Amino acid sequence: MFDAFMRRDAAYDGIFVTAVRTTGIFCRPTCPARKPHRQHVEFFPSTRDALASGYRPCLRCRPMEPAAGAPEWLAGLLAEIEGEPERRWTDADLRARRLEPARVRRWFLAQHGMTFHAYHRARRLGLALGRLHEGEDLTQTAFESGFESLSGFRDAFARVFGEAPGRGREATRVLTLRIGTPLGPMVAGATDDGVCLLEFGDRRMLGTQLVRLQRRLGAVFAPGRNAHLQCLEEELERYFEGGLERFIAPLVLPGTDFQRAVWEALRAIPAGETRSYEQIAQAIGRPTAVRAVGRANGDNRVAIVVPCHRVVRADGTLCGYGGGLWRKQWLLDHERARAGSLPL
Repeated sequence: MFDAFMRRDAAYDGIFVTAVRTTGIFCRPTCPARKPHRQHVEFFPSTRDALASGYRPCLRCRPMEPAAGAPEWLAGLLAEIEGEPERRWTDADLRARRLEPARVRRWFLAQHGMTFHAYHRARRLGLALGRLHEGEDLTQTAFESGFESLSGFRDAFARVFGEAPGRGREATRVLTLRIGTPLGPMVAGATDDGVCLLEFGDRRMLGTQLVRLQRRLGAVFAPGRNAHLQCLEEELERYFEGGLERFIAPLVLPGTDFQRAVWEALRAIPAGETRSYEQIAQAIGRPTAVRAVGRANGDNRVAIVVPCHRVVRADGTLCGYGGGLWRKQWLLDHERARAGSLPL
């Protein structure tokens, strides 16, 4: 890591941050600032860990902000994938483009939480699922998706989606996308009707939320992008820049009538303000259901857009937040700093 830091190797951006004891700051591996001596340096796997250890972010490389797109060495491969998403890729294909497979694997693990081959296989199967939804023939879909046999397609489909292609044809397809933010990567999901998921990638409840969403929607998940995710990604960028008036991306919020009432009450809280659980309970006409309001608040699957971070204790102090209290404080400070000049 120190060698990569000294070389300003962009391949390691997002994999670790470098903290300098003598200055009390932490940086990206690519920071252009003068390099310190090895004995003054320690490394952390995330900005959160560096912040928790008392370091502050560098003002030159701004490690709290999302990295500016993919590194130059990978841009050509990503363009080829987008141009021909159903093609099968091997390590030999990568080496033919002078790309070391291990390096590509590390980048995809850091950005998407899976290897390059797992990502691309899931992407191809997601496109296949879309074709099946449109009524295309199963055998034709299998071969056009790059599989050499129908049995191989069935096995791969079942491993990714947990069911056979025939049953998957009837399932709700949720396309998923990792979105970089100043607070770390988030996992977003959307059906054809709207956004149904936005969670921080390191949230411990993420797996549970995916299972609940799968049950409520009868869903299968696949990497991809649609118009709703594109809208959400653009709105989040404007939100973190402080220039968003309101989120307009359509939402899909499966839940009980009580949960949906709580989530609508959360969306009614103006940016820069907070409400207590008691105030939310009163707002929905259930003044004695304070604990139930707390549970519904915790069950919210669309962070920031449904602003559960704006709920605090009756005395104004912060309380539980799935993304961590440090993120909750950051979001509240961010909104309060801008509420006077532009409603978010």
